[in-house]
Amino acid sequence: MFERLAEFTIRRSRLVLVVAVLAVALMGVLGAGAFGKLLGGGFDDPSSESTRAAEVIDEKFGGETNLVLLVRADAGRIDAPAAERSGNALADELSADERLTNVVSYWETGSEDLRSRDGREAMVLAHVKGDETEQRENAKEVLDVYTGSYEDVLTVRAGGGAAVGGDMSTQVVEDLVLAEAIAIPLTLLLLLFVFGSVVAALLPLVIALIAIIGSFAQLSLLASVTDVADTATNLTTALGLGLGIDYALLMVSRFREQLAAGASVDDAVRRTVNTAGRTVAFSAATVAAALGALLVFPQYFLRSCGFAGVGVVAIAAIATLLVMPALLAVLGHRVNSGRLPWAKPERSGTRAPMWGRLARTVMRRPVLTALPVLAVLVLAASPLLGITFGTPDERVLPEDAGSRQVATALRENFDGSEEAALHIVIDARVDKAPLEAYATELSRLEGVLRVEAGTGGYTDGQATAGGPGNASLGRDDAQRITVVSGLVPRSEAAQELVADIRAVDPPAGTHPLVGGVDAQLVDSKDSIGGRLPIAVALVALTTFVLLFLFTGSVVQPLRALVLNLISLGATLGVMTWIFQDGNLSSLLGFTAQPMEVAMTVLMFCIAFGLSMDYEVFVTSRIKELHDAGQGNEDAVANGLGHTGRIVSAAAFLLAVSFFAFGTAKISFMQMFGLGSGLAILIDALAVRGVLVPAAMRLLGRSAWYAPPFLRRFHDRFGLSEGGPEDTPAPVAEPQYAKDSTRV
Repeated sequence: MFERLAEFTIRRSRLVLVVAVLAVALMGVLGAGAFGKLLGGGFDDPSSESTRAAEVIDEKFGGETNLVLLVRADAGRIDAPAAERSGNALADELSADERLTNVVSYWETGSEDLRSRDGREAMVLAHVKGDETEQRENAKEVLDVYTGSYEDVLTVRAGGGAAVGGDMSTQVVEDLVLAEAIAIPLTLLLLLFVFGSVVAALLPLVIALIAIIGSFAQLSLLASVTDVADTATNLTTALGLGLGIDYALLMVSRFREQLAAGASVDDAVRRTVNTAGRTVAFSAATVAAALGALLVFPQYFLRSCGFAGVGVVAIAAIATLLVMPALLAVLGHRVNSGRLPWAKPERSGTRAPMWGRLARTVMRRPVLTALPVLAVLVLAASPLLGITFGTPDERVLPEDAGSRQVATALRENFDGSEEAALHIVIDARVDKAPLEAYATELSRLEGVLRVEAGTGGYTDGQATAGGPGNASLGRDDAQRITVVSGLVPRSEAAQELVADIRAVDPPAGTHPLVGGVDAQLVDSKDSIGGRLPIAVALVALTTFVLLFLFTGSVVQPLRALVLNLISLGATLGVMTWIFQDGNLSSLLGFTAQPMEVAMTVLMFCIAFGLSMDYEVFVTSRIKELHDAGQGNEDAVANGLGHTGRIVSAAAFLLAVSFFAFGTAKISFMQMFGLGSGLAILIDALAVRGVLVPAAMRLLGRSAWYAPPFLRRFHDRFGLSEGGPEDTPAPVAEPQYAKDSTRV
């Protein structure tokens, strides 16, 4: 297959480039409309109890409260005559607004629960209509009209889920623009340093540009048929830039190596496609397999990242295998044009003696050199022993975000959070007596401040005066109950309260559904935790199969899986130490909180896939030399001598595109960027530089073992590094000094 592909791109190089230009133009037109189709959120399981509760409340009660307008009197108390008149006028306007339902205000109800302790502020609660996209647009329009100064008497600020979601969506776009503004120029400078040639340095950017434009086109197409989270743009842009550069770097380096060995341009292209091209294909398959595991989760945030991630990997690989050989065939020796003053002649090759010598050093004392590295990685992973998980709330935003400031004011100045209340819905008729008994029992639970039902209010097992909106909580065919607690939202105690509520015996013949932010967190953790073993098993199985097909060994896939898990554990441990435990929070400007469960799973899959990316880069060259007759140690040392510089350069370039998201103001995007970048560097330097040579030395010949029946299977169906017999041999391998002493 790769031979035919090489011949096609050589014979039809200009046609391939023309078609590529037209395809990029078309993808650019499609991708231009991507942002208008993307949704916020996507962290909830659509089949969970909390989601079903929200759907019933939307259908029969006008929706849960997702907008809180915090109204402050400019002078005096909020119930002073002037403030009361303006407050009532504001509430009337909001009630008449077709974009809102379930508007409840302090001035309408007189409930002290909706007034601050100092009497200066009051709440207006509402539900913004529509799905995720419509809510975002409707909330923006409502806030543009009603927030700020009102009649020169009141100051109105917005909070609640709809306001937080709007602030997040806006911030995601700003963070993406800033990250790319940093990553692209810095990447270009690093490429110039790596290649020492302007033309060679620009080629990887061509592939990256195709991958990024293609990414937005596929996001636009995906969003037309399914829900796609707006945060998928960050993933596809970082991956498109990083993988496009990684794959092109491998191809360009191998092509220049072949030219330096005296091959003709056509033969150099053939050899490049048959060796580096094959590696790119397998590398893309392993990354796609890791990202494809995200499709087992029901949350559309994870599913959309899975679809988008697999798509961007495929686009980057296809562009590398088609467009790059055509470019190389047209450019020929001009690939080295624009040589920079600091560039040395040997930059045209890829051999890095330092990596070969490092491998020899490690293999002389594999235990003594590997143990300190393992100890550091295990120590870095230790914070995982105390890891806890959560879902995004207003704390992921910067402290100056309006919706976050409102949430802080509600926690500090009001008794209980109406917007963070738990909502129980019974989708059936319920008689008054059993409903009262059920609500009374709920009010006795530890942490509950009050319970509101269609039959009245309840506190500590006793009926109280009616609270806000009691009349709207009951219907002939359904009942709704609101449970307000004094617990910190999303805390362990708040999650335990959800379990306690679900354990209370309901009215006979009914099946209450419990919703609200704490219930959503409990359900999300259960949903992701229940499917995580399936996702991990799929990643491990597909990776094992692909690496076996690539290497013909059953030991190499196991060795790769073990080392990858060690490096990933260290990465997740460091991220827990930083973002959960709060270390470096003042430097990075975030608020410590539990690890975001969906983003942690996404980071795991991304980091695992990229680790396998470099595994394939290194193993492909080692296997090529081993198949050519070199002994295990020679193949490892010489393989790393050729690929070490490529892998380290590719790692730094890809890490830059992820580290750029460390400038984000949304904390879980910071975690994703810094964690992914750190995982790449740990894998490329500690794992590939030290642990792989040590493991290969300790394994010896058994590193290439496979049972006879699997060996026969691989001989028939597997793929291996190699090329046509008439292509020139690789550059002669340097034989670094050996020392067979072993600990």
